[in-house]
Amino acid sequence: MKTLLLAAAALLIAAPAAFAGQPVSLRQDTTDADGVITLGELFDGAGSAGSVVVARRAGPSVVLDAAQLQMTARRAGLDWANPQGLRRVIVRQGAENGGQLAGVSAAAAPRGNVEVLAYARSLAAGETVQPQDLVWIKVASAPFDAPSDADAMIGMTTKRPLREGSAASMRDVAAAQVIAKGDVVAVTYDYAGVALTLQGKAMSAAAVGESVSVQNTASKKIIEAVATGPGSAAVGPEAQALKARSNSVRYAAR
Repeated sequence: MKTLLLAAAALLIAAPAAFAGQPVSLRQDTTDADGVITLGELFDGAGSAGSVVVARRAGPSVVLDAAQLQMTARRAGLDWANPQGLRRVIVRQGAENGGQLAGVSAAAAPRGNVEVLAYARSLAAGETVQPQDLVWIKVASAPFDAPSDADAMIGMTTKRPLREGSAASMRDVAAAQVIAKGDVVAVTYDYAGVALTLQGKAMSAAAVGESVSVQNTASKKIIEAVATGPGSAAVGPEAQALKARSNSVRYAAR
């Protein structure tokens, strides 16, 4: 009996190693020729899992979410550690252009043959931009506020209807609003161990990090706060720090 217990314990200890996925690394040249993107086209060492289809490319390129790609690889028995901490992976058409990771600036493109982000489909006003909604294309000239990184657009809300194939512009989108005018908002002050909360009514709409006017339900006074999430805002030093960080990200994206 003792021998059986020892053998079972040894199997349990060895189990994580036995079921660990095959380590793979992302190719430097993430390209695809036929529009069907497989694990073998994305990872070195994919082996028999190389034929597993990850996505389909309808245009010159497609933007993949790195976390979803990691999960797909794991289900196929592959272990991609993502040591660079990538959030997006761009797969381009053909081998001649070379693959490129999200975040590479279009400014390096040859003059008269500028590479920019464009919309992979037509978007209605108020839609949230998803990774699959963006592709890289080549145009004669780019908008002055063309994003050089897909992450600058993904998660943003469209201000107006956008046509498939048109070059992306930061003027087309805005941060998603978390507070609408008329919402009941909990306003918090939290600093140096002192925490206070009051309820009020939003007098304007706001996204995270933006200023929002809130009317105190009890006193009817207007408070200038900073939106921190759905139905919540803050005042004080931490709120101002959040607003400053949010503004610096927006300006950097432009």
